[in-house]
Amino acid sequence: MKRIVFMGTPDFAVPVLQTIIESPYEIALVVTQPDRPVGRKRILTPPPVKTEAEKHHIPVFQPENIRLDYQPIIEAKPDLIVTVAYGQILPKELLETPGFGSVNVHASLLPQLRGGAPIHYAILQGKDKTGITIMYMVEQLDAGDMISQKEVQIDHTDTVGSLHDKLSVVGAELLKETLPNIFDETIQPTKQVEEEATFAPNIRRELEKIDWTKDSLEVYNHIRGLNPWPVAYSKLADQQIKLWQANLMDKNVSGSPGEIVEHTDEHTIIVACGDGKAVELVEIQPAGSRKMLTQDYLRGSSDRLNVGEVFKS
Repeated sequence: MKRIVFMGTPDFAVPVLQTIIESPYEIALVVTQPDRPVGRKRILTPPPVKTEAEKHHIPVFQPENIRLDYQPIIEAKPDLIVTVAYGQILPKELLETPGFGSVNVHASLLPQLRGGAPIHYAILQGKDKTGITIMYMVEQLDAGDMISQKEVQIDHTDTVGSLHDKLSVVGAELLKETLPNIFDETIQPTKQVEEEATFAPNIRRELEKIDWTKDSLEVYNHIRGLNPWPVAYSKLADQQIKLWQANLMDKNVSGSPGEIVEHTDEHTIIVACGDGKAVELVEIQPAGSRKMLTQDYLRGSSDRLNVGEVFKS
C-alpha cells in the first residue's frame, strides 16, 4: 500500500484530506501548522486539518519551522507528499524524499495567480473563471510542472467564501482522479509558461481599504473579493466601517467618489464611485459592532450615514 504524508492547515485542505482517508492509500502522517490563539480571548485552537486527522486517529506533526524540523516526515517513509495550503515552503531535501515526488493542490489555473491568496485575487481582478491545478512541487513558488487542472466558473455574486467552498470540493475530486495516474506513472506533466505567470500575494492591510475613485465594478469586486476575510473597509469622518456585502448599481449618479447619494426605500445606501455609477451597501459592520444589514443600522439612528457625507478614499 502506497504511503502518503499529507500537509495542510485551513478548512480548504480538509476535503482533500478526507478524500485521501477514503482512498486505498495509507496516510502515514499529517503535517500542519502549530495551534494558534484565536479570537478576542486568544483561545489556543488547533488547525482544521489537525482536528480532522485526530478524528481518524492519524498521527499529527506540527513543526514551527518546517525548514529546520522535518525528520519525522522522512521517518514516515512516504511514497508521496501531498500539500494543500500548508503555509510554509518545504526544503529541497524534503521535496525529493518520496519516490513519487511531492505534489501541491493549488487554487488557480496556473501559471496564473501563484501565491498565497489566489481565491481573493481571482475575484478582485474580476475573473470569470479560475480552477484547481495539481503540480509537482519545486523550490520556486508554485512553479512546478502541472499534472492536472480543472476549471471552475466564478459567478457574478461569488464571494471569497463561496468560491473557496467550490474550489475545495473540486480540489478533492481532482486529486482523487489524479492519484492513480501518479502512482501508475502514466502522467505527462506540462511545464508552466513563465511569461504567463501572475501572482497573488497574501492580502496586506492597505489592500483592505476601498478606493472610491475606482470604477463601480472594481469597488464591487473589491468588497466581495475580501468577504468573509479579511473584509474591506472605508472611513467616514473618524469611524471605520467594514463593508461585507454590496450590489452593483446599473445607473448613473451625481456625486463625488465615496459620496452617499441616496438612501433607498429598502433602507440601503447608494455610494458614488469614480465612473459616475454606484454600489449599494447591503451589509456593513460599524467599528465596535457586529455586522448587520444596512437597513438595521439605519433604523437604529436617523443621523448616521446621511446623504451627502463622503467616505474617504
